[in-house]
Amino acid sequence: MPSAKLTSVYERALKKRGFLRVAGVDEAGRGPLAGPVVAAACILPPGYRGGEIRDSKLLTPEKRDLLFKRITTSPGVIWAVAFASVQEVDELNILRASLLAMMRAIEQLNPPPDYLLVDGPQLPTSDLPKEGIIRGDGKCLSIAAASILAKVERDRYMMRLADPGYGFAGHKGYSTKEHLEALARLGPCEEHRKTFAPVMKVRRDATTSA
Repeated sequence: MPSAKLTSVYERALKKRGFLRVAGVDEAGRGPLAGPVVAAACILPPGYRGGEIRDSKLLTPEKRDLLFKRITTSPGVIWAVAFASVQEVDELNILRASLLAMMRAIEQLNPPPDYLLVDGPQLPTSDLPKEGIIRGDGKCLSIAAASILAKVERDRYMMRLADPGYGFAGHKGYSTKEHLEALARLGPCEEHRKTFAPVMKVRRDATTSA
């Protein structure tokens, strides 16, 4: 795990160009077989001390929860989280659904941002000036903050789901051995992404054996 603290170098450079409300944008949940994709947008105030903020994947669940509370209760932080449903993932595909969730989060920010820093190469269809940063959640403080917000909100959603035996609270919908075995045994539920290959296979096998 990198030891160097993330700084606001991207945000400070944009401030020198006249952009005062720079939003970091990231998503969580592209890979799972079940559950929504969740995006967050986060504007950090000038001089915000990021401290232990990192790419959410490098943090324990306990540390993510702590940082989520710290980010969302810090004075001057503007943030929003938004979802794209399982149905939207299946109808649009996962990339388009992720970008849709990002746009929903961006549109909730009040006051609105004047520049977007987005994790990865694909950008939402906002008219705002924007740029994508490959692995931005490990380079840019506001994107890393957004990654934590999105990950925590998605994990909490998966833990609240009624679960007839899939183990969502543990694996959060990812394709673990436990999840795949439960999927084969129980078949998919309404929270499963019907267009994802392992779910499609179970549905196809059930149809064949019927």
